[in-house]
Amino acid sequence: MPIDREKALAFSFEAGTGGYEKDDVILYALGVGAGVPATDPSELEYTYEKNLKVLPSFTTVANSGAAARIFDIPGLEFNRAMMLHGEQEVEIHKPLPPRTKLRGQTKIADIYDKGKAALLLLETAVSDEHGDPLYTNRMSLFLRGEGGFGGPKGPDVAHTRPARAPDGVIESITLPQQALLYRLNGDKNPLHCDPDFAAKGGFDRPIIHGLCSYGIVCKAIVDGALGGDPTKVAKYSARFRGVAFPGETYLTSYWKEGDSLLVEAKSKERDAVIISNAAVTVRC
Repeated sequence: MPIDREKALAFSFEAGTGGYEKDDVILYALGVGAGVPATDPSELEYTYEKNLKVLPSFTTVANSGAAARIFDIPGLEFNRAMMLHGEQEVEIHKPLPPRTKLRGQTKIADIYDKGKAALLLLETAVSDEHGDPLYTNRMSLFLRGEGGFGGPKGPDVAHTRPARAPDGVIESITLPQQALLYRLNGDKNPLHCDPDFAAKGGFDRPIIHGLCSYGIVCKAIVDGALGGDPTKVAKYSARFRGVAFPGETYLTSYWKEGDSLLVEAKSKERDAVIISNAAVTVRC
């Protein structure tokens, strides 16, 4: 059944409450490669509760309490097997504390008609225990085979990397068990741990979670371009371009453009792009 854009946009998700503790922050940091070398003072700030700092990308796994069941929305019927996570963005409104209570509210921000696919935009606004806006997560989902319903096309792909050489390149070496660590944050998809399941998806071994790559690149930029200060990130958006495998080395390149850094990450071993059309807006 064709997508009914107006009907779907009128749907309201239930708000909810959640929160996170310091151990959740540490587990996430380990999942995206923190702690190497284990006794390095800058790495201990991610892995030891004494002076704990929080990566902006942690918001993708933090329990905001927001309901976001997209499979039962009136006017939005689609084949789950044809859904792809296309882009992710987080906007940080104030520095993320090492622990807090949260309240989240998700909405359908828009639905675009891309011809052969529909592009579903979900937005989750999250406030802290004092009721102050803390961060907003935005997720773009490609619903393949669901285009042609007559909706707006939407904006073109943004944040194209410049043709010139990057202003910096940062290496991030992942562990062979990186995906096994990251899945403890809540994404238990067997594609990231079960070789037989991965083979059914066309991969010769399990792959790293897309949001894990999102976090690895975020940490690379924070450490390599922002002096290790995650509070300098006002907004971070990225497009999932390709897969990565545990044990690979990420090469994260960045270009300075005004108050932003344009970013692209690829596998050093395969020279294959993993994250593209990414941008970090730097807080002055």
